[in-house]
Amino acid sequence: MKSPPLTFSAVLLSGLLLAVAGAPCRADQALAQVIARVKPSVVGVGSLQATRTPPMNFLGTGFVAGDGLSVLTCAHVVQKLLDASPDESIGILTGQGEAAQFRPARIQAVDTEHDLALLRLAGAPLPALALGDAATVREGQAMAFTGFPLGTLLGLHHVTHRATVSSLTPVVRPSATAQRLDTRRLAQLQKAPYTVFQLDATAYPGSSGSPLFDPETGLVYGIVNMVYVKGLKEAAITAPSGITYAIPGSHMQAILLKNK
Repeated sequence: MKSPPLTFSAVLLSGLLLAVAGAPCRADQALAQVIARVKPSVVGVGSLQATRTPPMNFLGTGFVAGDGLSVLTCAHVVQKLLDASPDESIGILTGQGEAAQFRPARIQAVDTEHDLALLRLAGAPLPALALGDAATVREGQAMAFTGFPLGTLLGLHHVTHRATVSSLTPVVRPSATAQRLDTRRLAQLQKAPYTVFQLDATAYPGSSGSPLFDPETGLVYGIVNMVYVKGLKEAAITAPSGITYAIPGSHMQAILLKNK
């Protein structure tokens, strides 16, 4: 039995459906464009020592902000650099892959309470990322972050993850019993509480210091922090997965303004 001939409307509808199925999503297009703009501002953070093998010690991610000579990262990333030896140069890695280059920097400020550090470069400025108003971030909001989760293991290559702000949560919750309190948690409880972004995404130690940005505009609303906050909020969980934390950008604004 022969099939009935297709009407003009059916042919047109079929063509439209095929076109839609084959076309990339607008959100994906926007993110791809934003990633291209963000990557030149996202750098590796570590140290260089000529007598060491390998010479470069990668510790985490950072990103350029302000006037293009300021690099924001996490305090726990640069902690080991505070005791750098005289023949060890603190700095950043720019570019990617085989073209990555080391550029010296100095640690200008460290905010251990909010796990933030500010590095200062000399010379020509780099492309800087703009900070958005972190107070406008809401639960369910789509985000993305770019960093180096594998460090320099496979060369310096930017990696971007999508994320959803799953909760606006205190940096530490009081323990149910005194037995669960340790020195670090007690110290945090004595400080003024502040909110962090809990993300429905997986990050790795090399991702610490990655900018958390809007996938459509590229505005940065936070900085990915895994090790520091995880130790406070998930001390009772052996191997958490799929949860990452980010420090809101308001604290980054503050450290930049304080160190102009």
